[in-house]
Amino acid sequence: MAKKKRRKIRTDFRKNREVRTREKGWAKKFDADAVDDDRTQDAATSESVSGKGAISRRRTVIGVEADEADGGFQVYLDIDEDKCLAGRVLNVHGLHSTVQLENGELYECATRRLLKSLATDARHVVVTGDRVMIRPVDGKSREGIIERVEPRSGVVARESRGRQHIIVANVDQLLIVASAAEPGIKPHLIDRYLITAEKSGLIPIICINKADLVDLGTFQQLAGVYRQMGYRVVFTSAATGFGIPVLRRVMAGRETAVSGQSGVGKSSLLNTIDPELQLRTSTVSAETQKGRHTTTTAELLPLSGGGYVVDTPGIRQFALWDVIPSEVAGYFRDIRPYVSRCRFPDCTHTHEVDCAVKDAVADDLLDARRYDSYCHIVEEGK
Repeated sequence: MAKKKRRKIRTDFRKNREVRTREKGWAKKFDADAVDDDRTQDAATSESVSGKGAISRRRTVIGVEADEADGGFQVYLDIDEDKCLAGRVLNVHGLHSTVQLENGELYECATRRLLKSLATDARHVVVTGDRVMIRPVDGKSREGIIERVEPRSGVVARESRGRQHIIVANVDQLLIVASAAEPGIKPHLIDRYLITAEKSGLIPIICINKADLVDLGTFQQLAGVYRQMGYRVVFTSAATGFGIPVLRRVMAGRETAVSGQSGVGKSSLLNTIDPELQLRTSTVSAETQKGRHTTTTAELLPLSGGGYVVDTPGIRQFALWDVIPSEVAGYFRDIRPYVSRCRFPDCTHTHEVDCAVKDAVADDLLDARRYDSYCHIVEEGK
C-alpha cells in the first residue's frame, strides 16, 4: 500500500450492522402502588433517537482514503504494522480464510469486525487473491485476524443481486475457457469476459477445450474474429493433451484466473497442465448437457512450473459490474474504431441513422455475431 498520510476520516458503515433493541416488559418491574418508589424516579420517561453512538451508519476512523480504482473500501484502516504480518488469501470458506505468509506459513484467519462493518459495494469483504495484513492470535497456533485488505488490482467480478461479486483479485491474466461441445460454446459469454478483462487491465486468453470432440475447421472463423482483434486463442483437449504445452507456457510465471461456464473442463484442464494439483472433476449431464458445479469456491494454487492459478466455480450467467451502456462500445476492440465516425456523438449504435458501426456490420467489416452480442449487453444495461 502506498504511503499516505493517516488522518481521521468520517466514513460509511454497512446498514443495520448493529440494532439497538428496546427493553421489553419494563412495566412489570414496577408495582401500581409504588408510584413514589425510587425505582420509578430513576426510570426513563422518554426515548430519543440519536445519529451518534454504536448504531450510527457513519463513524470516524483513522486511515487513508481509498482511490476509486481500488475496487474495495472507501477507506483503508490504520493498523500497527509492527504487530502484523503480510500475506495472501488462498481461499475463503464462510467466515474463515486461509492466508499464506511470505515465508510460506499458512494461517487460518477470521476477519476483524470493524473491517467487516465498513461500507462497500462488494458482497464479500475478503476474497481469494487479496493481499492482507494479519495479526497472529498468539505465538503458538497458526491462527490470526485479518486487520486490513490492501488495495486491489486485476479484479474479476460480476454483478450479483445488485452488488459486486468479486471472484478473484490481484491476478495478471484471465483464461476464458469454453468447450467446443458438451456443452456447446457460448460466444456471448466469452464477450462478457473480454469486457471484464479490458476493464480490469487483464491479459485475456481464449481457450476452446474438448477439441477432440469436433472438427476444428468449424471454429476457425470464430477463432479468426478474435485473433484479428489481437486476442490469443488456444485449442486444447484435456483428454488427449492437445494444446496443453502451449497453454502451460502461457501460464508459467503468471497469476492466472481460470473462468468459464460449468462443465467446460476447467479443473480437468488444470490437472493436465499440472498433475500435482489433483483437482476434483465430474462429467457433464447426459440429459441437459450442462456441467455440474464441481468447484464450489475460488482457490489460489501454486503451479509447479512457477506462478499461480485460480480455479473458479463454473457459472451460467455473467452480468457485468459497473459498466453503463454508453461505455460498452469502448470495451469492444472491433467496434471502438468506428464510434467517432457516427453522425451523432451520443449514438448508441443500435437504432440511429448514419451510424458508422451499423454500416460496418452491413459491409461485413464487423462480425454480425459480435454486434449482436454488443446490442444484448447495451439493452441489458438500460
